[in-house]
Amino acid sequence: MSSDDRARGTGSSEQPGPKRKHPGKGISTRSVRGGEAKHKSEGSLITPIFQTSTYIFQNCAEIRAYNAKEVERWEYGRYGNPTQRAAECKLAELECAEDAFLFPSGMNALASTLLTLLKAGDHVVLAEDCYKNTRRFCELVLAKFGVELSLVRAGDMEALEAAIRPQTRVIVAESPTNPLLRIQDLHRLVALANSAGAELVLDSTLATPYNQRPFEFGVRYIVHSATKYLNGHQDLMAGALVGGAREIELVRTFCKPIGGVADPHQSWLLLRGLKTFAVRMQQHNRNAQIIAEFLEQHPRVRRVWYPGLASHPEHALACAQMDGFGGMVSFEVEGDEEQTLKFVDALDLWLLGPSLGGVESLVSHPATVSYSDFTAEERNRLGIYDNLVRLAVGIEDADDLVADIEQALSRI
Repeated sequence: MSSDDRARGTGSSEQPGPKRKHPGKGISTRSVRGGEAKHKSEGSLITPIFQTSTYIFQNCAEIRAYNAKEVERWEYGRYGNPTQRAAECKLAELECAEDAFLFPSGMNALASTLLTLLKAGDHVVLAEDCYKNTRRFCELVLAKFGVELSLVRAGDMEALEAAIRPQTRVIVAESPTNPLLRIQDLHRLVALANSAGAELVLDSTLATPYNQRPFEFGVRYIVHSATKYLNGHQDLMAGALVGGAREIELVRTFCKPIGGVADPHQSWLLLRGLKTFAVRMQQHNRNAQIIAEFLEQHPRVRRVWYPGLASHPEHALACAQMDGFGGMVSFEVEGDEEQTLKFVDALDLWLLGPSLGGVESLVSHPATVSYSDFTAEERNRLGIYDNLVRLAVGIEDADDLVADIEQALSRI
């Protein structure tokens, strides 16, 4: 692999298709400047933290104008705040969407969206290898309110179509999935949802707006765990719903009586993290491609899961609808669970822990971490084998990360 290949982060693999044209400024400029007023309160360069629960009115005429929606301003912190709104506008610009709504966590964003769209007697279709807590929410919480659920294999469009009923109101999908990084055909998902009269809710956390913008494919409900790549520094919990203006307003209105909005400091931390979003994603993409290619040729590795490799089952689809392949790599060690855990413990730079998307590289053993409460049979059905390792690739020097993996693999 040449140094130019390494710099692009695509290696010898097929590169993504032509970059799609976007109106307005580039993604680096939108990361730094998007969503924020040029001239801010008190001449501040950075959007301030509006740390207040209550906003006062000058007189009753201003209240009447506010109630009539003749003026845009704030009333009470549970309905939003200026710092939060700046972060929402930045997220919408990055996603090339119409609007966004910021939540305290990604699961809060997803749960609030599903509760908005569903009622008793409705039916949801969900990929069985989705994020564990998404599945748990549908199985345990929605079921209490009379919402039925069908699970299908991710990417199996025939099974998905067969699972749709007249009562189907929502299809929930992820692309890429976690931890096997399966890619969904967004055009087909949107077409199928439209033909069924259902809404498509897509978790695009692993792709990020840097690599994939589902709104361009017609997805109107796009969920992110902003804790991950959007913030990028492992010091914040936040979630976001991004998409169509009408759809976002529907969810925002539903959430007014129940709360669940990001607080001012949360929003400010996300704004700070998003300033470096584009440059971080360049390095995540580059490092992950280099590591995936190294692992694929290593004799102590059985299989590598990364959309940027030609061996990935949806590599061609990923090239067609993504501008980069992300910062997560999963692989199977050539060995049993004991040897796999020995490899994990031998790592030095890779820190053992859950989550992903931060500047520090993390390693996880899905069978004993995120899927520890599944039976061995359930895990195997999902492809979560005892020798599977998930790497959340950070932005350290790729050569150092590779060297650490190499020395750890030599221990087994």
